Amino acid sequence: MTCSNCGTLFDSGARFCPSCGAALGAPAAAAPLVAGWQGERTAAMLCHLSALAGMLVPFGNILGPLIVWLVKRDESPLVDREGKESLNFQISMSIYMVISALLILLLVGIPMLVVFGLLDLILTVVAAVKTSNGEAYRYPLTIRFLR
Repeated sequence: MTCSNCGTLFDSGARFCPSCGAALGAPAAAAPLVAGWQGERTAAMLCHLSALAGMLVPFGNILGPLIVWLVKRDESPLVDREGKESLNFQISMSIYMVISALLILLLVGIPMLVVFGLLDLILTVVAAVKTSNGEAYRYPLTIRFLR
């Protein structure tokens, strides 16, 4: 067997590498699905979290991710991808909300507005946490306007 740290050969009964002293037999930590330095992941996370501005500002759910994406997209492919994902989701949710508002006359629009509002909030937070942990996230129910 070989040491995963330095590549030295060792017998199967050894607990530590005779060359570098690394512990042997311990499983290696799983690599994150999305590579990137912490600042890059933070910027990607902000693409998702900035959509919560829609709770305070009209169209903030689209403007927040758009601003972060436009400023940071050239610095990182991760931010570019997550920014597009966030924008696509927020545009899709806005369309679903407008349709729900039109259906208020038929009384099905009110529950739809509540469901889509909660989905928007919950999935935005889930996406931010996943991105912060270095995992790629794709929103469900998303129309891919930006590719």
